[in-house]
Parts: sequence; structure tokens; C-alpha cells
Amino acid sequence: MVGQHEAAILPQKGGPLSLGKRPTPEPGPNEVLIEVKAVALNPCDHFQRDYGMPPVPIYPAIIGSDTAGVVVKLGSDVTTIPGPGSRVIAFASSFYQNGSPDHGAFQKYTLAQSEAVIPLPDNLSFEEGAVFPMAVLTALTAWTTIGIPLDTKYTPADKQAVLIWGASSSVGTLAVQSAKTLGFTVYATASPKHHDLVKRLGAHAVFDYRASDIVSQIVNAVKKDGVKLHTAHCVVDGALQPTLDILKETKGDAHTKVAHSPLLPEGHPTLDNTQITFNFPPIDETARSKHMHEVFHGWLKAGLQSGEVIPSPTIQTEGGGLGGVHAALDKLKVGVSGTKIVVPV
Repeated sequence: MVGQHEAAILPQKGGPLSLGKRPTPEPGPNEVLIEVKAVALNPCDHFQRDYGMPPVPIYPAIIGSDTAGVVVKLGSDVTTIPGPGSRVIAFASSFYQNGSPDHGAFQKYTLAQSEAVIPLPDNLSFEEGAVFPMAVLTALTAWTTIGIPLDTKYTPADKQAVLIWGASSSVGTLAVQSAKTLGFTVYATASPKHHDLVKRLGAHAVFDYRASDIVSQIVNAVKKDGVKLHTAHCVVDGALQPTLDILKETKGDAHTKVAHSPLLPEGHPTLDNTQITFNFPPIDETARSKHMHEVFHGWLKAGLQSGEVIPSPTIQTEGGGLGGVHAALDKLKVGVSGTKIVVPV
């Protein structure tokens, strides 16, 4: 299939993204060529555009990772995905492909490794499917980063609780959904306007992160409920100190674990007998591929089939196709709350 397709190309650090043509690639043995129908935007997309971080090794670059579309061609070794014409969700990032512009979501045809491509259920639109990949990978990697396997199934008798700070973001909403499937009792923070959403996704109790007495509110709730709060996921910046203040009161003699999704600042606060770990997938390529297979073909595929996992948060659709991605990234940069920006392609 030799041809060209439209792409939102990043010519150099700082942008802007502009429409251009790229040669349409052939999939490698373990890859899937996808015709992109919708892309979702993540904060790391505008960081890559504006600052070249996370690192962009090749310019002109194709950034973006979250997509849903239609299979065009399967690589020779791919057996886990239905063939051409099938609808799929894909994590199509160039970041783990040494910056290869044949990968990257913001183009009409992209390559993705098969471990990160799963069927899109018939009851979901392409726009709904596109919200999952980066958020699911980040939310589930947080658990494995602190040693909690994805097949964990706590029962109510185990009384295991978790604190998710920043639960209405796209990662936060999937952190709540995944914590529930692992069997945790979920305590979460969010703006009051998002409390209903976070509860609907499975949180046991949601607190206003701006409340001056939030630490004592959560500590009192945990003690009243008689559960063990020894685990936390800081989804957003500024969450670590209050999280540690809460764990200090709920941990007793237990070893506690905190997954931290933003970069950990130098000299960050600590707590006795507490592991604080930056949330990042395995560095080793084989281990990372196995992890992605567990995340997508295991957890997400099963959750979507059973209806236990649903698209979240609220979708904000922006027009203009690939030509509209640059302006949509500007909107994301200014800030959205409890919404995920999606661009149909």
C-alpha cells in the first residue's frame, strides 16, 4: 500500500502543528496499520509540542497517542486482533518507538504495536474509544509501579482502601474505575461539581480538595469506615504532602505505598516506612510490551466487554479534523476540568 496521507506535523520544537502529507507505512511483523477516526488529547501532547518534553528525538515529528479507528492491515505476526475493517482502540505513540513518525496519533494512518490495540465494542463511538489509551496505561501502571498486580481481587473482608488525589482528570477517572475492579474501597478528591461523576465511577467517598480540613475529613471517614488506608495515587501536582499527612494518621505500623504520576520534585516530602514512586511503565522493551498486553488485552478489553469500564470523563468534541488539533491543544493548555478533548478525524 504505497500512498500518502494527511498528518498534523510538528516541524520543530514549539510548533505550530501544520497539515502536511506523509508516506503511508507498511506494518512491521508485530504492528497494526490503523485508519484514524478520532484522537483524544493529553497534557503531554502540548508539552511535547511546546517544549520537546517528553523527549522528541526526530523532527519533523508526529505526536499524540490516543486513537480509535479501523484496521487497514495487520503485521505478519499479529493474531490477537480481528483483521482489516474491524474497529479498534489503540495507543499509537511515537514515544516508545524512538520517535518514529510512522507512529503517533495525529495523522490519518498510524502504526501501533499489537499489544496496545484492542477491539472497540460496537456500543462505543470512535470518540468514546479514543479517550482510553493514555489514561488507562497511566492509571494501571500506577498500581504495578507500587507492586499491585492487575489481577488483584480484594474482597470486602480485606478492608483495603486507596486514596486517589485528582480523581476527575482522565487519568483520575480511570484510576477510580481500576481501583474498584481491584477491590479497593476508594476515597477520592475532586472539585464539588465532579463529585457525582467520581461516585458514579465507583468511589466510596469524594472530598473537595480545596477544603481547609480535607486531611481530617478523610482521616475521620477512613477510621469511621474501619478500613485500612495504606495505598495512594497522586494523579496531580501538589497532592503529595496532604496525601502523606493522611497516610501518617491511617497507616499505623503498616508499610505504605504512593504512586506519583507527575514528575517527583527534588527534595519532595517523605514519610517513614513509605514508598513513593514515580509512575512510569517498565523501561525494558520486552517487559513493557508484556505490561501493555496486560493493561489493554487484559484489563481494558475485559472491562469494556463486561460493561464494568466506561468512557470517562465527559467528552468535549472539537472540530477541524487534523487541522483542528493545534487549536484544540491550545484549549487543553489553557485548562479543562473533568473533560477530555476529542477531535474526530
